Amino acid sequence: MFGGRDGPVRRRLDRGAFAKIRADFGDAEALVYNAGYPDGRELPKEMELLENMPVEIFNTAMAVSCRGPFLVAKEALPAMRKRGHGSFLFSNNNHSLRGRKRNTGESLYYPRTMMRTLAQVLTEEYSEFGVHVANVVIDGLIDSPGTRNLPKAKEKPEIIINPVKIAEAFWYLHSQDRSCWTHELQLTPFPTKPSF
Repeated sequence: MFGGRDGPVRRRLDRGAFAKIRADFGDAEALVYNAGYPDGRELPKEMELLENMPVEIFNTAMAVSCRGPFLVAKEALPAMRKRGHGSFLFSNNNHSLRGRKRNTGESLYYPRTMMRTLAQVLTEEYSEFGVHVANVVIDGLIDSPGTRNLPKAKEKPEIIINPVKIAEAFWYLHSQDRSCWTHELQLTPFPTKPSF
């Protein structure tokens, strides 16, 4: 299930899609789970309390943050385990570090803590088989035309994260020596206080 401007759009994670990818390209050597959802950003301030949150928004957040990576892991990790190597990297955000109140203009992010927990569990289960699992906390605004137009970004452009540098961080994780794996990496712009 993925969010959209007109509400959630339901899509089934089809095993046939993975079969086609395997047929065309082979099994994944590295996989980055990077999925987001805008659902909830348009809710007014008076809707911030959980009691006012539409269940559909919660369902979207759970599907993208929890169910999606679980299903992708089930498809990708067996081949990595059998080969004895591979990387499964989670693209996450600062809301994964601890539960926080949803603020006006934000999506419903607290299920992201469950995505982080899944990354931790998969690290424990698959590291011994040579599979590198890591959670990457992108703790800031990623450069795009939309973020550059935000008032806080216009005022202080150095708070924006260069997406090329994010990609280099993912490559760094994938190419790490097996004797020294990182299981969580937090990327925060230098003038910003890191989230904890």
